[in-house]
Amino acid sequence: MTIGLQQLTATRGAELKGAETGEAAVLAPRVGNRALFGGLALLTTVIVLLDLGSGDELRIVPLLVVVPALVSVFGTIRQTVGVASWIMVVAVTSRLVTGGTFWDITSSVVFTVLACFLGVGACALRIRHATEIARLRSAAVALQRQILRPLPIVTDQVVAHGTYAPIEEDRLVGGDIYEVVSSPYGTRVIIGDVQGKGLAAIGAGFAVLGAFREAAIREPSLTGVVDALEDAVARHNAFSAQTGEIERFVTALVLGCDGDGRVQAVNCGHLPPRLLHDGVACPVPLRRTSVPLGLAELSSEARVTEWLDFPAGATLLMFTDGVTEARDAAGVFYPLDTRLGRWTHHGPRELLDALHHDLEEFSGGVRRDDIAVLALRREPSGSPMRPEDSDRGARRAAEAFSGR
Repeated sequence: MTIGLQQLTATRGAELKGAETGEAAVLAPRVGNRALFGGLALLTTVIVLLDLGSGDELRIVPLLVVVPALVSVFGTIRQTVGVASWIMVVAVTSRLVTGGTFWDITSSVVFTVLACFLGVGACALRIRHATEIARLRSAAVALQRQILRPLPIVTDQVVAHGTYAPIEEDRLVGGDIYEVVSSPYGTRVIIGDVQGKGLAAIGAGFAVLGAFREAAIREPSLTGVVDALEDAVARHNAFSAQTGEIERFVTALVLGCDGDGRVQAVNCGHLPPRLLHDGVACPVPLRRTSVPLGLAELSSEARVTEWLDFPAGATLLMFTDGVTEARDAAGVFYPLDTRLGRWTHHGPRELLDALHHDLEEFSGGVRRDDIAVLALRREPSGSPMRPEDSDRGARRAAEAFSGR
């Protein structure tokens, strides 16, 4: 319980810090004052000397009025005001020194002042717009965090690390889902893949997650949990049919771990997990795979549970097909089992980092599907997870969700 509270506190703190950092980044100067005003002084000197050398036929100093507009693109309001004030002094002084008719001088001064004020106004509007976007993003982060919780998640039976990468890089949630729930019947875990990609698949995924969070605590049997998920997808599809949206199915792997060294599993058309233990990585055979959620009416067989070995110190890797269906430039699929053999002695976090970087390098950064990976770890007895590890992981996840 202490670890869980520490993790929650660290995550909330990272969320608030991430939101504040987003707005602070908008207001922070991109160029230091010394570099900006040093460059401005050098530019002014060059322009004035060129103006003096060109004589009365060609006036170059008035061209300085474009400088505040350029600074407004990247500078702060204070920097833009400082630059605009300097340009007004230089341009107006130059115009008064060169002389001319009253209307020539007046029109030149008015034009200079107006151009400088427009530069300051443009900077203020840019910063205001960027601040609103940052606040909207913070609100979107908070809403989407209700769909997928940050990792790691610590329970009495396992520690769940993970990585999540939607196909739409400007979104935080896609069509893949995961959840880990500590219940009176042990830890229940789900990883799933909604038919379709991106934002269009979020509705069905959220229906499954909501049903899982409730059923995982309420239902004594794992098959009862899966039946509740099936009902949730069926209701979602019925509503989708009424609103003209596409009906979807969800592949899912649901696990139940009570800490006795074995795990219950119900596979609904999902990829089998991989077990990493004692220097060996191997697929976990699932012989009773049933149809995906939402398609139970097409099968006459009831869903049943299977038992999997999950010894202490082992890591159980669950993933979606965004991993196995990643391709390189030649169209070759990612060799997951071969690569996992290199990382059998890695901890869960190091394993996920290695997998993520290897996937990016293999595919050349081209993502064709959402990617979700969970690494469940059963620590050996007497080796509980350290609170600082949980806090560090929670902060990392919250910062990632905040766009830092």
